[in-house]
Amino acid sequence: MKSETIVLNEERNVTLTVYTQEVDGEFGFGRRPAMLILPGGGYAMCSDREADPVAMAYLRAGYQTMILRYTVTSKGKWPLPLEDYEEAMTVIESNADKWNIDISKIAAVGFSAGGHLCACAATVAKHRPAAAILVYPAILKEICDLCQPGMPYPNEHVTSDTCPCFLVAARDDRTVDIKNSLMMGLALAENGIPFESHIYSYGGHGFSTAEDWIKQNGTSERVPNWVDDSIGWLKETLGTLTAKGFTEPNIAVSPNGDNAPVLSVACSLRHIRRQSEEVQVLLKPMYDGIQAVADARGFSVEKLMEAVGNNTIRELMEMVQLDADTIYEIDRTLHGMVNNIAIS
Repeated sequence: MKSETIVLNEERNVTLTVYTQEVDGEFGFGRRPAMLILPGGGYAMCSDREADPVAMAYLRAGYQTMILRYTVTSKGKWPLPLEDYEEAMTVIESNADKWNIDISKIAAVGFSAGGHLCACAATVAKHRPAAAILVYPAILKEICDLCQPGMPYPNEHVTSDTCPCFLVAARDDRTVDIKNSLMMGLALAENGIPFESHIYSYGGHGFSTAEDWIKQNGTSERVPNWVDDSIGWLKETLGTLTAKGFTEPNIAVSPNGDNAPVLSVACSLRHIRRQSEEVQVLLKPMYDGIQAVADARGFSVEKLMEAVGNNTIRELMEMVQLDADTIYEIDRTLHGMVNNIAIS
């Protein structure tokens, strides 16, 4: 493993610490995914407990990792931290060949105030991460204004362009109320953004990776599981790094297909029915299955399709028991068809 620290702004003490691992040789791939880490600290500091320990966790999973120590309040105010993030992403992308990074698989993880910055990266930044992990993030007005007035409230900026998110928090967090994570999750759900949420029974605030040597308060014994769960979720979302390279992402957690430039089995039934006759012919096995279900239950097929209109094509094909190979082939064919009625 190699490490280097790049000074992004000497006056504001903004740095990017980079940890990289080898590729090729004994490894059978030429690129790795990357994780940009945004420590917390109320925008008054960048916590060491949410820096290197987090980097080591994702390094073990095969990621190249970078820690951004962004502008804190004593050195400057918003939007400087977001500008630091944008610069860090530019540096990472411009060094992708040197650091052996797949630029389509750069994720970000943020804690507390860093979670706010990460949520802003996911919603309003120019350089959106491929996925965002928000750990006890500051989201709502009360806590954001307490840290630094004038910052965005990320849940109010979630749109169909927001990247997939993974949320982590504890129910008894007295520093950043659990409503922050819940309201962010609700905004993601309302906009059709893929996400996963883990709200633990207790653990307070600032537990980082929650290993015994690093946490400062009592936590549920399950809290440390969030790290491995986030890595598993990233495998589903971005694809799994194997000795032969990356696998395809899991279609079950694909972004909202209704908004994608091409069609896929992640599209909703209601949306796909508005597409071309060619698409409808391709999906005839699914429609035949839905007809069979309607007949067996004495339903009107049109009313049944209206009732399940928000379900994805994948879910409905599984419901009518099409086999996995058929679903895969239909999805591949749909990927070659332009989404002519993308939702704005």
